[in-house]
Amino acid sequence: MTAVPLILDGYLDELPIPGDDGLTARFRVISSPTDDATDETVFACRTADPHLAHVLLNLMQPGDLLRIGGHLALPGPTDEGGPRMDVDALELLARAPARHLAEMTLDRYGSYLVVFDPDVDTVPVFTEAGIRVGTAEHKDAVTHLIHAHESGSPPPSS
Repeated sequence: MTAVPLILDGYLDELPIPGDDGLTARFRVISSPTDDATDETVFACRTADPHLAHVLLNLMQPGDLLRIGGHLALPGPTDEGGPRMDVDALELLARAPARHLAEMTLDRYGSYLVVFDPDVDTVPVFTEAGIRVGTAEHKDAVTHLIHAHESGSPPPSS
C-alpha cells in the first residue's frame, strides 16, 4: 500500500465503531470541496490512537464537522480492500445541528414557561408561578397566546 499524507474537512457520516481492542475506532467522513452532493467523497477512516478513539466513540455524533489528518492508504494491485484514511489528528470544527428534540423540554418566554413535547403539536403555557395561561395550537402561536393573556383579551383561535 502507498500512504499519502492528507488533511481534510468533512462530516462524520455515522456513529464510529469501536475496534475489538476498545482502543481503536473505525468511522466514515464525507467530504465535498463544493458542498454539492455530486462532488462528495466518502472516506473510510480508522485510528489506532486510543485518545482519538475515545473522543470519537464518546464525544462525537453524526453530522459533526471534523478536520482529520493522517495518511491515505492506497492499495496496490496485490492488496486487498480499498483505500482508507489512517487518522492521527482530529479537530472538531462544528457540532452537528440539533435535528429535533428527542424528549419533552421546558423553555422560557420572559416570565412564562412553555412545554414542548415532540409527540404533539400543542404547547401548554404557564406563568412562572405555575398558573396555566392556556394551550397554543402550535409553537408559532405561543407569543400570540402570551400577548392575549397580558392584554386581557381572549386567546386567538387558530
